[in-house]
Amino acid sequence: MNIRFGAHMLCVALLVILHACCLASCASADREVDAKNSRVWGPGVEIPDRATLPARYFFIEPRDGENLKINESQKYDVHIIGQSRFGSCRYRLNQIDRHDGSSIVRYRLAESCSDVTIHVRHNGVHLSGSPFAIAGTLYSEQCYCPQGSVEEWLETVGCPAGDPQIDMDLIPFRAINFSSLRTRMIAQYDKPGSISHCNYVLLRNQVHRRCYGQHTGFSKFMDTILLSLARKFTLPDMEMFVNLGDWPLVKKGGPSRTTGPYPIFSWCGSDDTFDIVMPTYDITESTLENMGRVMLDMLSVQRRGLPWAEKHPRAFWRGRDARRERLELVALARRHPELLNASLTNFFFFRDEESEFGPRVAHISMHEFFDYRYQVNVDGTVAAYRLPYLLAGSSVVMKQDSFYYEHFYRKLVPMRHYIPFEADLSNLVQQIEWARENDERVREIRDSANAFINANLLPLDIYCYHALLFKEYAKYIVSPIQVQPGMEKVEQPEEAFHCPCERTTLPRDEL
Repeated sequence: MNIRFGAHMLCVALLVILHACCLASCASADREVDAKNSRVWGPGVEIPDRATLPARYFFIEPRDGENLKINESQKYDVHIIGQSRFGSCRYRLNQIDRHDGSSIVRYRLAESCSDVTIHVRHNGVHLSGSPFAIAGTLYSEQCYCPQGSVEEWLETVGCPAGDPQIDMDLIPFRAINFSSLRTRMIAQYDKPGSISHCNYVLLRNQVHRRCYGQHTGFSKFMDTILLSLARKFTLPDMEMFVNLGDWPLVKKGGPSRTTGPYPIFSWCGSDDTFDIVMPTYDITESTLENMGRVMLDMLSVQRRGLPWAEKHPRAFWRGRDARRERLELVALARRHPELLNASLTNFFFFRDEESEFGPRVAHISMHEFFDYRYQVNVDGTVAAYRLPYLLAGSSVVMKQDSFYYEHFYRKLVPMRHYIPFEADLSNLVQQIEWARENDERVREIRDSANAFINANLLPLDIYCYHALLFKEYAKYIVSPIQVQPGMEKVEQPEEAFHCPCERTTLPRDEL
């Protein structure tokens, strides 16, 4: 009798618990969005007339009547009303739902628009601040309408006043005299089969260059960002050399000990070189082609994927055979398939070892990477340029220790923004096991990485870094800025001059 009574009471208790959980779940799902408490912010609604981006963007964070965040996805009704020379303002717009319940809204203008209001509604009700009335003209990114100097632009759009990587990179270059350096630099790197580089001159907001080497196609990335910057503000007059290859060029020691290092810009730096580091061509192109021809960028990669509980509790990696450690990673995955899924998608550097480390597997979208909780980042020929995208995703990053770095690495903190492991992979298995046993801590690291990305590596941040770097660099050039013999002018697109600019720093006939 007592046993039956106890069993009965246990069943009643379980029913009460299940009912309470159901009510809590329903309450969470039924929480209504409070329009006044919900937040709408970002350059796309706050300064869209000053921050002329290929795709403008802003954020929405839904909150309830108690001012608590709502983690469920919401649908918003966003409209841009304004006038263009063709009539009503034309634009493309999309909403990106993030895993924390917030959303990114981005829009790309077909042409310049004026008298703009941006309406953001949920269930027919304007969210806080909406409609946003924009006082100035919203120029198309293709418009040549430079608004003042680089210093003015940096202040107007709220860029940081400095950056530790820029400060460190420019320490060796306090008096740059290209009158004496230019010929020596060209001769030093006259290795057409292995090194390609370009000598640029920016004068009166025009871009000129002469390239050297057999493989100069990557100059298009530098051309495009310089032209884009010149459409927004007046670039400082300056001369520069840009390395078009992966590996940084200016080795510490050797000739630099007596002649001083050469000021060369590269997309990747290393602990044993003096190269001045810019944002990589990859993240720069994804910024310039946002909502354009690229499928992956720093906004779209934040799209909501599988909930954390549904992700595979394993580490994941895909890539080509650009480094021996990548082959070793595949071997490690075969020994520990319960912890790691790693395969090669192509063989180029180690083709003779494909029979051992193959077969190669098909490429998959990076969005599918995030079906796994832990993302492994291993160097390729240099730093793996995928790292910004991995940090922005809904998984946590495990990063190999490396002496290569991108422009933002100096601000990353191990165990705050990523989980580190040794360069030789010797403790990677141990770190994966730690992650599986410390789930809450791992999710905190993931959230900190996401916050870092949104504070440092979104499209406006990439423009800010370039502008700040060139402003600081130009201060140290002591030689006259002159277009050199053999240089060609890099032209702005023709549509750049079909815009009703309210104010431009230079008239077209001075271009």
